[in-house]
Amino acid sequence: MTEPLRLESYLDSVAVHSPGLAPACQTVSALAEAGKSISKILARGRLAGALAEVVGESLDGDGQKALDVMTNDLLRDALSVSPVAVFASEEVGEPEILDIHAKLAVAVDPLDGSSNIETLAPMGTIFSILHAAPVVAESFLQTGRHQLAAGFLIYGPHTALVLTMGDGVRIFTLDPDQGFFVLTRDNITIPEKTREYAINGSNLRHWEPQIRFYVGELMLGKTGPRGEDFNTRWLASVVADAYRILVRGGVYLYPGDSRRDYKHGRLRLIYEANPVAMIIEQAGGSATDGHTPILDLAPNAIHQRVPLVFGSADEVKRVTDAYESKVVTELPLFRSRSLFRKGTESLG
Repeated sequence: MTEPLRLESYLDSVAVHSPGLAPACQTVSALAEAGKSISKILARGRLAGALAEVVGESLDGDGQKALDVMTNDLLRDALSVSPVAVFASEEVGEPEILDIHAKLAVAVDPLDGSSNIETLAPMGTIFSILHAAPVVAESFLQTGRHQLAAGFLIYGPHTALVLTMGDGVRIFTLDPDQGFFVLTRDNITIPEKTREYAINGSNLRHWEPQIRFYVGELMLGKTGPRGEDFNTRWLASVVADAYRILVRGGVYLYPGDSRRDYKHGRLRLIYEANPVAMIIEQAGGSATDGHTPILDLAPNAIHQRVPLVFGSADEVKRVTDAYESKVVTELPLFRSRSLFRKGTESLG
């Protein structure tokens, strides 16, 4: 029986064949080690303390939880002994210089889905690895096309590392008995067709007409223009929805909407949308803000927000087509005014 390929062996092979990626390989290894520690904490749940306790203010206004701080510190410590010049995190206002002479810049969302801490739903750590710029402070202000590697750790029934080094997408699963990651899925390709979509339907009234139109078609099922029934999924964790889409197809939508502070979406371009988009594209899917591929967007701030639609290529194209169309009108299902007035006949 062939021994499963360990993460370290894979990274060693990448470094040998592509020496320029050797520092990125070393950094991925450090992130994976931090992920093991995070996985152990999560496995203990409340036995590890009040992980969901709000201990400070967060950039998104939801409050910084104890586990947010713990994961941020674990990742920072791991990267401080790696070839990383500058570190950016959702939990910290400004990037931190770790080693001015190092070659890489790493941006992370330490704990995606932290609202799920006490619900046993999946959470994750998302990361993006770039060359450090000559002016270190500007390292993250480059498009996602410049990423050397990207990935996420997902903590659920088991812990897995989804990784791309620019040559496809692989999934490594943590063997809790042996303490190392092994390759369990290789060269992943997202199915082009899907009947699943992920969106927070409670925000329907705030969506732009194009999103209401697209989702409205899906919700009409077999009786609508798509001619088939679709299922909706929403896990309140980007990594959980991304993982599902990678293994069985689908589309994820977190658009901008009319709520205060949501015009430009809620997810962060540099350390959420960019790494996810690189993974999705490497697996044959698409990722867009509705108009432009995510990886072509030029950031202008570390914590810049962006609308995000990603997944099976056919479905993502339908969303961009809706934005490009000049004749999109809302389906009756989503009209903002009733077709009826009290005591009158239909307005038609």
